[in-house]
Amino acid sequence: SWPRESPPPEGMATDEEQATGMERKVLDTIKKGVDPYGVFPSKPYGGTKDDPHLVPSLTNVRLVGCICEEDATETYYIWLHKDKIERCPSCGAHFKLVPCELP
Repeated sequence: SWPRESPPPEGMATDEEQATGMERKVLDTIKKGVDPYGVFPSKPYGGTKDDPHLVPSLTNVRLVGCICEEDATETYYIWLHKDKIERCPSCGAHFKLVPCELP
């Protein structure tokens, strides 16, 4: 058995206390309510033209795949463009590209 040290009297350091570099930037950004890396669960979208699935992107164009159904064996790929809502040709779900920034 190892000789174990007990934690300091104030307890173990939290993630915020020991984070440095990029991890610190990400944690600070998340505290502000911004989710640059998609770590928060996303809100369920209707996939309709009025409530499309929002797809974050750093560029003006992004390729996404729509699985359409839970047990589907094919993926339908769609190019999304900034300021334009695109529709899946198979299931009819709508997608919209939204700009995002990294911390």
